[in-house]
Amino acid sequence: MEAKIYDLLDEKFAEEEFTDCFLIELKLHANNKLDIFIDSDTGITFDRCRKISRYLESYLDESGWLGERYTLEVSSPGVSRPLQLLRQYPKHIGRKLKVKLKDGSELEGTLTEVGDDQITLERKVVERQGKRKKHMKVSTEIPFGDIDGALVQISFK
Repeated sequence: MEAKIYDLLDEKFAEEEFTDCFLIELKLHANNKLDIFIDSDTGITFDRCRKISRYLESYLDESGWLGERYTLEVSSPGVSRPLQLLRQYPKHIGRKLKVKLKDGSELEGTLTEVGDDQITLERKVVERQGKRKKHMKVSTEIPFGDIDGALVQISFK
């Protein structure tokens, strides 16, 4: 059944209004609850989530894939969920990220660039030079394959 839902989403994302949308995650729970997290290159709106939800509901109701009683939630991943796909990064250029690497280490900095297979973070570092401290900005390229997860850091300054 999940394959059928993937196919339905592919069809919807081929429509002109939804060509910049993509699937982040699909979770089918034991109690007939289906969670679908989507995103887009320009940001996802409530209206777009609602349209995709209605589209899927019509198929689920007609086919009975989840039975007569089910819960369907279509939403954006939100800021509390880590970025999972390289495609999610470009719209966050200029924002601060906390990146957890697969080796267990973490880096925090401002996302300055997104390449085909890596991101670049600009970090502020303090280096001691004798009794003085020198504040510097360092750019670090991180291969996407080394990233375990990245969270956008929200600032209220």
